[in-house]
Amino acid sequence: MLKGQPKGLFVLALANMGERFGYYTMLAIFVLYMQAKFGYTSDATATTFGIFLSMVYFLPLFGGLLADKVLGYGKTIMLGIVVMFAGYFCLAIPSGAGLGAQIAMFGSLALIAIGTGCFKGNLQALVGNLYDDPKYSSKRDIAFSIFYMCINIGAFFAPSAAEGVSNYFLGKDGFTYNADIPSLAHQLQNGNISSEAMAKFTDMAAQQGYTGTDLAQFGQNYIDSLSQSYNYGFGVACLSLIVSMLIFIGFRKYYKAADKTEKQKQAEHNPNVVELTPQQVKDRLVALGLVFAVVIFFWMSFHQNGLTMTFFARDYTQTSVGGIDRFGFSLLTMIPFIVAFYGLLSLFQSKNGKGRFGGFVVMAVGAVCAWWAYTALPQPMNITPQIFQQFNPFFIIILTPVTVGLFSWLQKRNSEPSAPRKIGIGMIIAALGFILLAFASTGLPTPSALESMGGLDEASRVSPNWLISTYFVLTIAELFLSPMGISFVSKVAPPKYKGLAQGGWLAATAVGNYLVAIIGYLWGGMSLWMLWGILVVCCAVSAIFLFSVMKKLERTTKDA
Repeated sequence: MLKGQPKGLFVLALANMGERFGYYTMLAIFVLYMQAKFGYTSDATATTFGIFLSMVYFLPLFGGLLADKVLGYGKTIMLGIVVMFAGYFCLAIPSGAGLGAQIAMFGSLALIAIGTGCFKGNLQALVGNLYDDPKYSSKRDIAFSIFYMCINIGAFFAPSAAEGVSNYFLGKDGFTYNADIPSLAHQLQNGNISSEAMAKFTDMAAQQGYTGTDLAQFGQNYIDSLSQSYNYGFGVACLSLIVSMLIFIGFRKYYKAADKTEKQKQAEHNPNVVELTPQQVKDRLVALGLVFAVVIFFWMSFHQNGLTMTFFARDYTQTSVGGIDRFGFSLLTMIPFIVAFYGLLSLFQSKNGKGRFGGFVVMAVGAVCAWWAYTALPQPMNITPQIFQQFNPFFIIILTPVTVGLFSWLQKRNSEPSAPRKIGIGMIIAALGFILLAFASTGLPTPSALESMGGLDEASRVSPNWLISTYFVLTIAELFLSPMGISFVSKVAPPKYKGLAQGGWLAATAVGNYLVAIIGYLWGGMSLWMLWGILVVCCAVSAIFLFSVMKKLERTTKDA
């Protein structure tokens, strides 16, 4: 999988991994932060989350134009890192909960979105440029799978980083995490808490060691401590961006040749400049537009992981696990498991005895370490809502070499699906993922009913394996769709619009991210199985549409 790739791929992938680690650390706790600190309703949270995500993915359209027409890729990427750093730094500063603090938060989010707009699409365009060289062109799809896996290595560590930092600073104030306390504290402050919820709040305060009578003050102290712990979690992103910048600057020589826009290539009379007829440009732009229209609904569904699926983890999923279920909730078990898995792959893929022996040793050491770490886990083990977001990147790290191997095997037999067909298959698989979640939600109370109840007791909550299984299926869908989509854009985009086309892919993602909020608006009186059913229908209809125009898309891909 890694053999024969240009060194520039690994430099750009590592730079991107550092930035994504910070971004997903922030994203793991962002909706929890807004509701805990400001008492936002699910509607207000969904609106803010949807607009922010949409801007993060829409602004690369302008970042691509800036790079294509003015600054070039490298300078635009550096500008993005600096602006993002300013945004995360402001978000990491503890503040009050008044209007001024909320305005400051929105300003920080704007800086993060603008910086990401300059960074993300242009970094992907640079990766694509590496494979314009005929020597590497056949490795483009695999390269973007590697690039995508590195994104998710950063994302894999992010929830645990957010949880670790938050729990540490919360513990310094003598508190332990309880997802229900902020909501109940805000209900008490607003004077709309039911007697049943009040009784639960009193018990929770006692469990935190509070012996006074002013429960409102206890609630405010807890909110202040939890909010500050989230601020420090956001500060992790600042550190990761510094690492990302050092990698990008320090190893520039490995991608320097690819850091040229089509305009710069023409000025240098570069032999790799490709000229297209107006009709070819039109056909390619139409093909891109059709794919963009479909992926909108995938991202609308997939990015519920940061909104309604986080609500589901917080309000409906068990807060502690025992037995083998503990295995997936600790990096101490998951990291050696990944090592053992890659040792197993090496064992089967090596062509000589030495390589197979090395693979066996790595597998055995990883397996022993994973088992040793598992036996040391607490029984039972408390879990937080944000930790569920580590399962998607974990599955990507595990499944990427499997899907790459599958596609390589099919390619050798001239049976590999085209990139558009892979995207269509991914949409079908995504629908299956939400069918699982709909089944798990059958019989659960609506969120509105749950609020008046003061939350579910542990016995009424569902097993975390339902969410984990959903993430597993959605990850398979993502691997069929996202890296293949980025590769498709890189291959089909008219040469003079490469940065813009990558921005267009991300802009389509932005529209999907904005539509994430629609499902958030329905989080209230609607039955949960119906909520997830809407996403099933969106993914299924999108797949049907894509397969209806498949011949046109495959013809354009073949000519590219």
